[in-house]
Parts: sequence; structure tokens; C-alpha cells
Amino acid sequence: MAATTDLLLGEFPRTLDERYRLGMPPELLEPLTAAGQELVLAKERSGCLSLWSAATWKPRLDAAVDVLRSKLAAGSLAQRLDQVQDLGRLLSTRQRTVTLAGRGRLVIPEGFREFLGVEPGADLLVVGAAVCVELWNPVAWGDFITAEMPAFRQRIDDLTA
Repeated sequence: MAATTDLLLGEFPRTLDERYRLGMPPELLEPLTAAGQELVLAKERSGCLSLWSAATWKPRLDAAVDVLRSKLAAGSLAQRLDQVQDLGRLLSTRQRTVTLAGRGRLVIPEGFREFLGVEPGADLLVVGAAVCVELWNPVAWGDFITAEMPAFRQRIDDLTA
């Protein structure tokens, strides 16, 4: 994270209200908005959205797009235009800049609601993913955590060695 070295950690059950608003846990929201109120919501994997500080997300994305533009201008991607086109489609629909509504509520935009796979009144989980906050459909979260937990010890050993 650009503004802080705090890890965003924790798991918080929440309910999506009838207007697709989600009350964000202050423990996760405050460090995320330390660099500014602008946030980026991104589609990660089916049943999961991630929420990033725009100050962290945008420079990384802009750098990648600049490299892509340079390669296109140089003609080095002429034989891979189908891959560039696929990437462009994903870039066009993957993320959206969002702002919080009153009382720290996030409105899940149309298109992202379907990707998350929850209806108004449904439960979901807000999870700190160290560098961003993730919003999970509970079924998708259960599948993910069941698949990933066996590798936890090795992963923490690798990252802290």
C-alpha cells in the first residue's frame, strides 16, 4: 500500500442491503482510505471483488498500460493482436472507480453485482487480503479457503524466510 505498511487483515460478515450497499468495517476502511477517498473496485475471481486505494491501484495499472502502448507503437505485438484485444476487453470491464456513500457504505455497481453473485439481503464476507479488501460470496469464500488453507504454512514460511 502506498500510504501505509499496515496489513489489512480480518474477516467480517456483512449483509448487502436492498440498494446494493455494504457497510464497510472501519478496521479495513481507514487504512485503505488513508491516501485519499477514491477507491477502485476490481473483479478478481468468480464470487470475489477487491477494493483498492486508487493511489495504489492506478499507478500499477497505468505502468502496465504504458508498456502495452509502447509495445504496440513499436510493432512488437503485431502477431499477438488477438491477445491484446482480449486484454482490452478485460481492462474495459475489470475495474471501476468508486466512492463511499454515507457512513462508510460501498454501493456495488451493476455488472459487479452479477460477478459477485449475491442478491440484496444476502450475506457476504469482507476479508482483509493484506494489500486490499476483498468482498466474497460466502460459497465462493468457502471453496477458496478450503482449497488454499492446506498450503498456508508453506506460504507463510516462503514469504517470511
